[in-house]
Amino acid sequence: MPRNNDKTESRRSFLKNAATIATAGAVHSLSGCVSQGKGYLGSARTTDTMIDYIAPRLEKVRFGVIGTGQRGSGLLRLLLSIADADVRAVCDVDALSLDNAKEQIAASGKEGVSIYTGSDHAYRDLLERDDIDAVLIATPWRWHAPMAIDAMTSGKHAFVEVPMATTLEDMWEMVNVSERTRMNCMMMENVCYGRDEMMVLNLVQQGLFGELTHGEGAYIHDLRWQMKEIERKTGSWRTYYHTQQRGNIYPTHGLGPVAQYMNINRGDRFDYMTSMSSPAVGRAAYARREFPADHERNSLKYIKGDLNNTVIQTVRGRSILVQYDTTTARPYSRLNLVQGTNGAFAGFPNRIALEIVPAEIREEYEADFNARLAEWERSGQADDKPKAQSFHQWDLGMDKWRRHFDHPFWKK
Repeated sequence: MPRNNDKTESRRSFLKNAATIATAGAVHSLSGCVSQGKGYLGSARTTDTMIDYIAPRLEKVRFGVIGTGQRGSGLLRLLLSIADADVRAVCDVDALSLDNAKEQIAASGKEGVSIYTGSDHAYRDLLERDDIDAVLIATPWRWHAPMAIDAMTSGKHAFVEVPMATTLEDMWEMVNVSERTRMNCMMMENVCYGRDEMMVLNLVQQGLFGELTHGEGAYIHDLRWQMKEIERKTGSWRTYYHTQQRGNIYPTHGLGPVAQYMNINRGDRFDYMTSMSSPAVGRAAYARREFPADHERNSLKYIKGDLNNTVIQTVRGRSILVQYDTTTARPYSRLNLVQGTNGAFAGFPNRIALEIVPAEIREEYEADFNARLAEWERSGQADDKPKAQSFHQWDLGMDKWRRHFDHPFWKK
């Protein structure tokens, strides 16, 4: 199993909190604490699909962790802090990552955690154990699908870091194995559990945007600096994806929440898409500037366009824009936009505009408007007068919206 030290946006404070909820959700879904809405409740079904399937309840979930680098170490720390989780074994081939994992385990007071290492397939020895219920996989991307498939085949639930797989064939194989074994296979898309995204999901479910018509999501994150990670860490393997594939290789940070808002595969589904990319020039320019002329990074042919735009049409006719750009000097954004017949929400920065403001917010909204109007009048400006119609200007005062519509999971 190759080294894995993933320095991605998911290490930021916001996503650490989101990962906490995602990891806890993975544990609680197996320990019987499922509270995600009526569509997820009920006894286990025997149909082929795993949608709405609930595995038999476990009082405590016994975990193995495969991959203890930057991403895996954070998830290991979370598992060690959850009462309903019991870490039994960890696996990695990178000595530094394993040493860090051992320190975390010792600091937690946990004893008897087995260590697996020594070869790319040492994880299979971990999977042979009969005292592990689930594995959490946080390794380089090419290992996600085969490890998850092996885990489910061995009778263990699989929780897989982003992206879950890199080919359509692997994705379908994961579906088939999950349905055959009745083992859960969950992609740990932590942005779906972010506080802002879950508040928007709550707003959508309360019907505040009316009938949804369009959404936008993105992964805009300048990661050119990872090209300097040569021998180990994420850039040592992730850089090469820009020489091997075109299109969007990391869509779910932006697309996942929008799919949740639109009930994809639970009332609607993706139908078809159109995708196009800008020229692939940014990585080569960065290599010329940052590396010697004879460096390996300057000999690579980068083919992935600097910016990819994908437009998806759903069966119900709704549209979704998805962007991917880890190459240009553009501020971080996931867009996180959803709009419907009564208005819209957009992220980065968070802002909202509704034609009909809900009763819970109306008094505070009007007070905010009057304060903005008074400030405008004092300033003596000739234009940009605040408009009384709530849908003609973005409302940036999100505190009141969070007070009333923060998701119950975050409140708890």
